Amino acid sequence: MSTPSLSVLDLVPVRTDQSTADALAASLSLARVADGAGYRRYWVAEHHNMPAVAATNPPVLMGLIASATSRIRVGSGGVMLPNHAPLVVAEQVALLEAAFPGRVDLGIGRAPGTDPLKATPGAASAADVWLLGSSDYSARLAAAKGLPYVFAHHFSGQGTAEALETYRREFRPSEHLDAPRTFLTVNAVVADTEEEARRLALPNQLMMLALRTGQPLAPQLLVEEAEAVELPAQHRELVDKMAARWVVGDPGQAASALAGLAASYDVDEVMLHPVAGAYAGTDPRSAPTREATLRLAADWVLAGR
Repeated sequence: MSTPSLSVLDLVPVRTDQSTADALAASLSLARVADGAGYRRYWVAEHHNMPAVAATNPPVLMGLIASATSRIRVGSGGVMLPNHAPLVVAEQVALLEAAFPGRVDLGIGRAPGTDPLKATPGAASAADVWLLGSSDYSARLAAAKGLPYVFAHHFSGQGTAEALETYRREFRPSEHLDAPRTFLTVNAVVADTEEEARRLALPNQLMMLALRTGQPLAPQLLVEEAEAVELPAQHRELVDKMAARWVVGDPGQAASALAGLAASYDVDEVMLHPVAGAYAGTDPRSAPTREATLRLAADWVLAGR
């Protein structure tokens, strides 16, 4: 199996021991790790009304992250266009591209049809535009428009192969792209041992469980807090089912899983969403286990250790 390139998706998680400022500081540190370790791109999401997530405004975060790094591409995964005036998004991204030429990606979700717009900031180059989705509709739209496409495998985990096959089969070349272009996103926790990785995955698994079952959303638990939660059997089964689609393990296991995913879905890039939790006593302005996930994955996948 060939070695895939690696990228990062960041929701800027907020733990029970963190303020929003702490979470942002931790993500900026994470971005520097990704920049130094050879990751291709660093994307931030847009989510609202979720106390466990501080990624609410991708363009603002993109500016912060681009300023804190030197070479990695920075983008949105993605900007949800129903929440924004398209002209404002175009101007924000054009300003970022002007400031950081050749380093900006614009991932957009659920894009409505709009009149052609012209953003006034004078960037000398254009940001790459990606269409994001988790359904066949988004795959068909990206194919029809001739845009790069990313399926939300990290969130859905189902229908990935079908969506990518639809996108590739129905793709029509455009002024933006002459052939299909896509990559895969996946939740990942990499640690020195499989046992530790599974412990570190639990806080995020419980957050996803709350989201899927309509429970009140709260900041992400610390590892020790998560381990004290007793789950009913039906919820334990749901957590296990979700976890089966994640990359959780020691470096060798993770490298094998990532290469397998790239081969299975015929992509040359895998975007990691590092979801490792934190232990009690961790500096609130840091996320050392998320940083370790990126470092270990890079050591074993990119450096071929």
